[in-house]
Amino acid sequence: MADYETIRFERIGDVAKITLNRPERLNACPPAMADELFAAIRDLGDARALLITGEGRAFCSGADLAGGPGDDSSISGGDRSFTVLQQSYNPMMAALWNLPIPVVTAVNGPAAGIGCSIALAGDFVVSGKKGYFLQAFVNIGLVPDGGSSWILPRLVGLAQATRMMMLGEKIFGEEAEQIGLITKCVEDDTLQAETMAVAERLASGPTVALARMKANLRGGLQSDMNTALQLEAEGQRIASSTDDAREGGKSFLEKRKPVFRGR
Repeated sequence: MADYETIRFERIGDVAKITLNRPERLNACPPAMADELFAAIRDLGDARALLITGEGRAFCSGADLAGGPGDDSSISGGDRSFTVLQQSYNPMMAALWNLPIPVVTAVNGPAAGIGCSIALAGDFVVSGKKGYFLQAFVNIGLVPDGGSSWILPRLVGLAQATRMMMLGEKIFGEEAEQIGLITKCVEDDTLQAETMAVAERLASGPTVALARMKANLRGGLQSDMNTALQLEAEGQRIASSTDDAREGGKSFLEKRKPVFRGR
């Protein structure tokens, strides 16, 4: 297992857990952290679910304006900003978004800027009541990045996405649940236990079928009904050929709970 400076990576059974680990900077994300996240996401081995959270009192306060390990500043002008996004942040977000296993994010405080994008890339986004989501870019004269302009309208519609991006207001956990931005808001002191329980449940599920569900849901965001029907048929062909599908059918006939092995 690789050693990391800005994140902590651990395996808990079939769940991979990544903790953003710069609490003294509210887990602000310099390019070095984005690069480590990318490396960790690409090296999950046989993990069947991923849980992401933040150390201390924040999830991630955004890109580090004061700089970070190996970098003088995460926000530089013009071509430098473009290069940093293309080389570090965008590959990390693409890897996270396209990960075939279920992703759970536990938002334990501010999720701002790129931190908001990381949080909302989860298939299950759970926030504590003190957690909040902030498109902070307008407050410092910048344009939202990290895929925000693609993710937000698909989660909450154009009106709410425009509000978040152009007014730069904090959306706390309870409101985030109400407007459909996240899956659930829970008490702060139960957040970690509840999200781990969700991750463990997903990790014990039919892994191949879950991957196809995820692919179909993501594909359906940018395709028509006929394409969705074809994706479902292809997914069913793959899922129905697995040991888990055979176990599912057998357990149904035997009136017992299935034991899925992820294959």
